[in-house]
Amino acid sequence: MIRKRTKVGAVCSAVLAAALTMLVFAGSASAKLVGEFTMFEHCPYNNIEVTRCTHAVTDGGEVVLGKKKTPIVNPVTLQGGFSKPVKRISKFFGATNGVTLEKVPQPVPGGLLGLVPPENSPPLIAALVELAAENGLTGASATLELARPASEIVISEANLSEGIGVALQLPIKIKLENPLLGANCYVGSEASPIIWKLTTGTTSPPEGVEPLIGETGSVTFHEEGRILRLTDSILVDNTWAAPKASGCGGVLLAPLIDPVINLAAGLPAGAGVNSAVLENDINVTTTAALKIVDAENP
Repeated sequence: MIRKRTKVGAVCSAVLAAALTMLVFAGSASAKLVGEFTMFEHCPYNNIEVTRCTHAVTDGGEVVLGKKKTPIVNPVTLQGGFSKPVKRISKFFGATNGVTLEKVPQPVPGGLLGLVPPENSPPLIAALVELAAENGLTGASATLELARPASEIVISEANLSEGIGVALQLPIKIKLENPLLGANCYVGSEASPIIWKLTTGTTSPPEGVEPLIGETGSVTFHEEGRILRLTDSILVDNTWAAPKASGCGGVLLAPLIDPVINLAAGLPAGAGVNSAVLENDINVTTTAALKIVDAENP
């Protein structure tokens, strides 16, 4: 899947780069947030290291994992704060409610039968899959989760606005869910996370793999110019590797189910085979602006 950057996108990049430098406000004490500022309520804006807050919603796109493609049909929110950049890179600070990356299941096309096809399964697993089918339990989902602390997220406003380099780096794992798969069926882990290096520019996959091209999006201002909203932004990456699935079916069944899933999904899969295309609406404000709102609404 290839995204082509438009002239409008390039103009928006320039506008965004200028606009981000203008989101600076003075402020003081805290009380409560109102209006559109409520989306930033879980940003750690009273942390003196945090200068910006973000609330980004991925509401479209797809993730290709090995041979399996999963569309993003249920919106996923990434929220938190970040610091003043050093050499274009900002430190990220997780949401105060602990939900930095929302865990939202996405339906897997083909469901359980696509992940654990009976024809490639040992007799016991094939029988369990057939039993699940008889009881209407063939639905399966994939959920993105952070594999490391939020502090290991990397963000660059400059790269996002200019359409170059890594705009957002996420250490993730993907949970595969179905009653047969149990509670610990994952691709990626805390010890060996999948690393997404997402860009609004052009990816650099291995030779012979066509690059993906993202989009910066369109800029609007809200709440008297204190919130910058970036709509139709597309972050892409097809440079990441995916390990084998593990833990599927629990301790007893994992030795039988894991190999079947890995065969069906084509895992492990090297860089250039997998891809992420995330369609986003991104909101950014300053911590100083939030403190002003607090002070104005005791």
